[in-house]
Amino acid sequence: MLLTVTFLAILALIGLISVVRLHTFLAFLAVSLGAGLALGMKPLVILDSIQKGIGGTLGSITAIIALGAMLGKLVAQSGAAQRIAVQLMALVGTRHARWAFLVTGFIVGLPLFYSVGFLLLAPLVITVSYRYKLPALYIGLPMLASLSVTQGYLPPHPAPLAILKQFNADMGLTLFYGIIVSIPAILISGALFGSTVKRYTTPANPAFVAPDLSEEQMPSSLTSFLTVLLPILLIGFSTFLSPFLPENSVVQQVVVFAGEPVVSMFLSVLVASYTLGVARGKTIPDVTGLFGDAIKDVAMLFLIFGGAGALKQVLTDGGVSQSIAGMMENSTLHPYVLAWGMAALIRVCTGSSTVSGITTAGFVAPMLASTGVEPNLMVLSIGAGSMMFSHVNDTGFWLFREYFQLSMADTLKTWSIMETLVSITGLLGVMALSWVLG
Repeated sequence: MLLTVTFLAILALIGLISVVRLHTFLAFLAVSLGAGLALGMKPLVILDSIQKGIGGTLGSITAIIALGAMLGKLVAQSGAAQRIAVQLMALVGTRHARWAFLVTGFIVGLPLFYSVGFLLLAPLVITVSYRYKLPALYIGLPMLASLSVTQGYLPPHPAPLAILKQFNADMGLTLFYGIIVSIPAILISGALFGSTVKRYTTPANPAFVAPDLSEEQMPSSLTSFLTVLLPILLIGFSTFLSPFLPENSVVQQVVVFAGEPVVSMFLSVLVASYTLGVARGKTIPDVTGLFGDAIKDVAMLFLIFGGAGALKQVLTDGGVSQSIAGMMENSTLHPYVLAWGMAALIRVCTGSSTVSGITTAGFVAPMLASTGVEPNLMVLSIGAGSMMFSHVNDTGFWLFREYFQLSMADTLKTWSIMETLVSITGLLGVMALSWVLG
């Protein structure tokens, strides 16, 4: 019954947005209320879940998205994105642009949360697309596959890290196995599948493209790269240095604080305001005016993300994830396949990779001792399952659609299939690695 309600809710959402053409936020609210009632929740409980879902989702990403949009706007308008694009194309050539972004996505995705990496790299993809007349999706999808793989498989990203701690797995070994599994997953979902999307030539969001500037008008290569890479450097520095510092020391707290995504993005925006703004002859009002335009560009995303969070919370509070886990608990499938399947089903129904991963880990944990499976590989199998078929109840789906300006159907044909391939190839990689390790 719970799965039927979830399936009908998803169909209703797609119908209201694509056929009825109802505003996306209103469609999310309508479906959230209907799904809650169908799941037997009391009306006031449904409202609490909706408020909790909107608040929880926006509370965790609003600052990051706003700061990322500000940084992206300033990088584009100052000519830094153009400078980076010119340097990148001079290095690899337009024929290999998609491979350059694939590698960049993996490197950037290691220390950064998905949303931060997306907001930093998507404007560069869009700039290269417009400047060199390349399909944005064709060169951007490999980068997105890399970001998705690192988010789903590899600690220190939130869900893999939480699962790793629950299983008492080894961080270094999990990361090592994860990188091995990541390579074929990225090649298949990003490079191979990405080569089939060249026909999608819809122009990406032009809000992140600035008019061409002359050589003298652009900032230097050093300034451009360091400004864009600053949040990556801050987060990477914190991630790799903090374990070696004295526990709870002032130095460690400062390093950890500076490496928090919101703080690192805030510091980067401040630095960019000078290096790409004031130092380039702009006034503070000029820079803040650009920031205001950046917020307008992404304002609608906040409503959509809030609506997706509301539906996710209603389905979670309605018992969907626990019901799925309970149904699969006594399955005779191989433990890695069982954990992957449980995580995948919860992900599809609730739209949250984090909820999916952590819920599955709680049910799978007792299985580790009785089956003797490798906990490091179990982390990866759950992580792969938690990336399965992102669709209308996932905020990443809407972030992708807004930036690349695709229809609902084309977003499902590209983004959702790419995420599905990330999930399936991850499981196959885990099973192959398990066989090799014996």
